[in-house]
Amino acid sequence: MKEERRYRSIWISDTHLGTPGCQAEALLDFLDAHECEFLYLVGDIIDFWRLKRSPYWTQLHSDVIRKVLSKARAGTVVTLIPGNHDEYLRRFCDLQLGNILVTREAVHRMGDGRLLLVVHGDEFDGITRCHRWLALTGDLGYEMLLVINRHFNRVRRVVGLPYWSLSAYVKGKVKRAVSFVSAFEAGLAHEAARRGLQGVVCGHIHRAEMRHIQGILYCNTGDWVESCTALVEGLDGALELRSMAPAAREAVVARLALT
Repeated sequence: MKEERRYRSIWISDTHLGTPGCQAEALLDFLDAHECEFLYLVGDIIDFWRLKRSPYWTQLHSDVIRKVLSKARAGTVVTLIPGNHDEYLRRFCDLQLGNILVTREAVHRMGDGRLLLVVHGDEFDGITRCHRWLALTGDLGYEMLLVINRHFNRVRRVVGLPYWSLSAYVKGKVKRAVSFVSAFEAGLAHEAARRGLQGVVCGHIHRAEMRHIQGILYCNTGDWVESCTALVEGLDGALELRSMAPAAREAVVARLALT
């Protein structure tokens, strides 16, 4: 029997259900083992871009959707914030069905009263916002990197080596990508400060992170394609990034108490 953990809040983004790269089994294991009062789905949950190009859907993907719905029926307040890959769902913003709310953004009140802006983050990505064709091209390139990465790591497993992310390596080495990530993080922190909030939670760039930027708490939930990370708020008010990646299997990536 799996140990069940209880949290006040959980944030998950960029699961990309509907793609071969989605780590649906790890995501389902995480949802099975963790309960919460508030569950935020912070965009790109279903990848309509990929489904439109070449439909892909397995039973595990359906099981993830069923698990979220069962949590909502059991009393968890589920907030869905569509991203750019599931922007189709934005036409349903402000719709509430039982314990499930679809909204463009949200403000989460922490247990100690502090407020966090919750957005997917594509609005702060100039490429996605202004050059959609370039974003689609980049998505295809990222998809190719993931395919190569899967084959590469299959060989690494055979020889006993741990998982290694090719896409993360490329993003870390390309100077323009590093500058983009820094500008993205700073832009979101600035927006939270402008609104008088204490922090921001986002997704979009598939880079799990939790740190302060000029006094504002910046949290990125990561993704469920490679890092398999989620942000959680404990009953004690502490925030953690947890990983269910195959190499880690629920390791604490980072922990930060809002004090």
